[in-house]
Amino acid sequence: MRRKALGGNEGRKACALLAFASILSLMTAPAGGTDAFALPRESAVPGGVKIVRLDSTGAALPYVDAEGHRAMVVRMGENWAAVIGIALSAKQGMEQVIVRDANGRQEIEFPVGDKRYASQSLKVAPRQVDLSPADLARVNRERVRIDHALSQWTQMAPESLRFAAPVPGPRSSSFGMRRVFNGESRNPHTGMDIAAAAGTPVLAPIGGTVVDTGNYFFNGNTVFIDHGRGLISMYCHLSAIDVTPGQEVAAGTRIGAVGMTGRATGPHLHWGLSLNRAWVDPELFLL
Repeated sequence: MRRKALGGNEGRKACALLAFASILSLMTAPAGGTDAFALPRESAVPGGVKIVRLDSTGAALPYVDAEGHRAMVVRMGENWAAVIGIALSAKQGMEQVIVRDANGRQEIEFPVGDKRYASQSLKVAPRQVDLSPADLARVNRERVRIDHALSQWTQMAPESLRFAAPVPGPRSSSFGMRRVFNGESRNPHTGMDIAAAAGTPVLAPIGGTVVDTGNYFFNGNTVFIDHGRGLISMYCHLSAIDVTPGQEVAAGTRIGAVGMTGRATGPHLHWGLSLNRAWVDPELFLL
């Protein structure tokens, strides 16, 4: 990982290397500090998470920019660490984040490895692949609404970054899988599908604020929850929605029930996690 100083003392070296453990578990705040919780498993690949130790030691929350979006920063002992979501579209090579704090402005680079995801072929109603003009207009309107939900960034840190799945059950489709609907390739799968009987309660894995709810063409009945500092969770294909926008929910709160609304071939929960506007693998956050 390389760091390049863009401000402060002119004599500062342009680049430095930082050796850093690939997996961080329990994080303890200093006496009187905050943000004591477990971090996700690190996997610096497309759809993964990179944890970057920062030089910042002050009380003020550093600002970290990842691909134009504010990234999560949490306490790690006396210092801060950035928890960065890596987009599924990221290429193998070097990724860069920009840090702004009391020390000035820095660029930090880290390597992103390659990862090959599997593919899956599904048969769905033709109208859910070859969209009519009316359905396409609806999808475009809904995309704006989804983007707004995912763009939330609130100051409060999540209570944890390791938690249980929102519903028990086997996975029916894995994160990152390339989807082929009726023989036509589509974007990779951006969440974890968990098979469960229709009506099974869906529980909030950690606390947060409900950002939005609604019925979407592809996602069906959907709930978005803001957990703080750029971590947004999404729950799709619900048969029922039991929360309302603006509602505060605690871990274990029932937010809905498993269904097969929207584009679904059977009852299941599609669970997505967005970190600094990048869809990341929920498996990295599971206990």
